Amino acid sequence: MARFNIAAAALALTSLSLNSHAFAPNAFRASTLQQQKSSLAVSVVAPPEKIAGSDKLGLLDTSKTTRAEKGTGIKVPEGQKLRIGIVGAGLAGMVAGMDLSEAGHDIEFFESRDFVGGKVSSWVDKDGNHIEMGLHVFFGCYYNLFGIMRRLGIFEKSLRLKEHTHMFINKGGGVGMLDFRLGGIGAPINGLAAFARTEQLDIVSKISNAIALATSPVVRALVDFDGAMQDIRNLDGISFTDWWFSKGGNRESLNRMWDPIAYALGFIDCDNISARCMLTIFNLFAVRSEASVLRMCEGSPNTYLHEPIVEYLKERGASFNLGTRIQDIVHEVDEEGKPSKVKSIVYTDKSGNKVNKEFDVFIAACDVPGIKKLLPESFRKHDEFDKIYSLDAVPVATVQMRFNGWVTELNDKEAMKDISGDKSDGKGAGIDNLLYSADADYSCFADLAITSPAEYYKEGEGSLLQCVLTPADKYMSMSPDDVAEATLKQTLELFPSARELECTWTNVVKLGQSLYREAPGMDKYRPSQKTPIPNFFLAGSYTYQDYIDSMEGATKSGLACADVVLQQTARLSAMAKEDAAVTA
Repeated sequence: MARFNIAAAALALTSLSLNSHAFAPNAFRASTLQQQKSSLAVSVVAPPEKIAGSDKLGLLDTSKTTRAEKGTGIKVPEGQKLRIGIVGAGLAGMVAGMDLSEAGHDIEFFESRDFVGGKVSSWVDKDGNHIEMGLHVFFGCYYNLFGIMRRLGIFEKSLRLKEHTHMFINKGGGVGMLDFRLGGIGAPINGLAAFARTEQLDIVSKISNAIALATSPVVRALVDFDGAMQDIRNLDGISFTDWWFSKGGNRESLNRMWDPIAYALGFIDCDNISARCMLTIFNLFAVRSEASVLRMCEGSPNTYLHEPIVEYLKERGASFNLGTRIQDIVHEVDEEGKPSKVKSIVYTDKSGNKVNKEFDVFIAACDVPGIKKLLPESFRKHDEFDKIYSLDAVPVATVQMRFNGWVTELNDKEAMKDISGDKSDGKGAGIDNLLYSADADYSCFADLAITSPAEYYKEGEGSLLQCVLTPADKYMSMSPDDVAEATLKQTLELFPSARELECTWTNVVKLGQSLYREAPGMDKYRPSQKTPIPNFFLAGSYTYQDYIDSMEGATKSGLACADVVLQQTARLSAMAKEDAAVTA
């Protein structure tokens, strides 16, 4: 009955949208862009509703936000403090370090780059431009990351809340939208209304979406979230496209809406992404109103996220070795030749000196290519480590383009060209939100001079578009200038009015291996944070946590890693003392 009712509601809203003049194409574009420039006088986030059912894995349990915010509360006895070496100063490693240093352990980081942040890195070039390694958007369901930011006291001042919409820019300047604003009415009704009213899909596709929705695990989530998540995990072996077609979905819906979203989430399309990945997001959007709300950094991730984390860690005694490459992991083996204990790491410091340093505990907080390079060949004798080599990562290129006007301003040519005066704090003309497109090689993009103006807006200049090319296989062998030229050409097809503007600066960052490829059947290869080697642990968004590879996934993995180490601190301390006694 529940499935029938939801399908009926979706179809009824679809029918209603066909008779609504408010969503006629011309009126839609004008009203949409005006709404984007309006103030947030009306809250875009519905009050949290009571969720039926439980959530054992923490996707919806807001007490997990409190856990991330308050920490574990554990303080280890003086005699149990451990020397912990963390390889990788990305979000996962630093979050793990926060809890472990707060508990009293001695933490030392080793990072191959000259800056922290991992895949969320940003830095300043010689000309003062802030460069990013991707486009970083904070979904409303990033409960654990938000908890960490609250612990640091930066949640409000570091993030800018966006209108509760997901916008699609089509070739020729057409705008489609998922508008979740419904006068304070929350999930799932606001989501049904968003899909019913969108101009991004035709009526056939809307009906197709309604049918697929009515027969999906999302329906079960309304009353049994854990049961729905188990159903979704069981679908990891098939692609989202195969699942979609099996439920009556059509290709046009994938092409015009779900492929851009899949590219934005996992850097691959619906034909190649696991149904588990996409349906995990669907599940959250369906049962929590805030899950689909977007935020973006006030400025660069380094300034507004990483620097406060580093300060927190240093205040608790942590140290950082940047520009440091690990050469070897020295370890003992058992009678079968399998690694049984890690003793030290050998690394080359910035001066080129080779150093061998011992620790009681080691955490490898790497991404997929990083962990494959780090692990000695002998580690593959353990099945848990060997499985990691079945995981792959997706190439991505991030292109920044600055203009002498406002590219995303579609209606007012005068405003589009106006870069005079103070346009800081998001005052520039155009769209202040994350944008998707089905008609470009970049899955998602934004004008950072508007969305994240503190460090990306420059007085006397206009838009700074940041576009994420995914997957970027065909761009990897191209020169940065050719990549930028191809991206600019596609941009002008989306925004024809911007042909009257000049692109004044470009930058291209290529990552041959970025997010791990969340293809069908890959979940079984993801390792847990605890490993067969008792003093060696893993963190990173590719490790098992019941979310996708993302900033939230990295945060969850870091918290889980810290939990395991703290649970085993007494045993690990006893091991360290035994080793010390033998050495003595």
